[in-house]
Amino acid sequence: MDEIDRHILALLQEDATLPIAQIADRVGLSATPCWKRIQKMEAAGVILRRVALLDPASVGMGLSVMVAVEAGDHTPEWLSRFAAGVASLPEVMEVYRMAGEVDYMLRVVCADMAEYDGFYKRLIAIAPLKNVTSRFAMERIKYTTAHPLHGPTFRDRRALDETE
Repeated sequence: MDEIDRHILALLQEDATLPIAQIADRVGLSATPCWKRIQKMEAAGVILRRVALLDPASVGMGLSVMVAVEAGDHTPEWLSRFAAGVASLPEVMEVYRMAGEVDYMLRVVCADMAEYDGFYKRLIAIAPLKNVTSRFAMERIKYTTAHPLHGPTFRDRRALDETE
């Protein structure tokens, strides 16, 4: 992966609907080599998918909640049940297994507090939980889906794997 690939990725992260010709022009390529680079990055799993990002309030999902979960158990069976359960809840936007005092962190969106209450009841029914703590966002100050691709923060993992 080179600087041109990083530039292509940056453009796609900003607007995945850009025509190939426009992307190619911005990175200094003709359309065919640019398209081949994009296809190669898709095949390699660098580009996972292209999606539309929605304004949560415009689609009635104005309540954002960070939910910290302490597991009731730490067996593979519990984890499998919990993972499948939270994956099935459409309000859950992200789930992370954490290090430290909290075992899992969920980012949840709902229309309002009443909807969150229903979500909470479905969440605690999935598997035995030790503790659930909800933190309600009052304002979203920064939101991005774009990964930084510049300087020392960007690494081509495949190139590192080949040198090891």
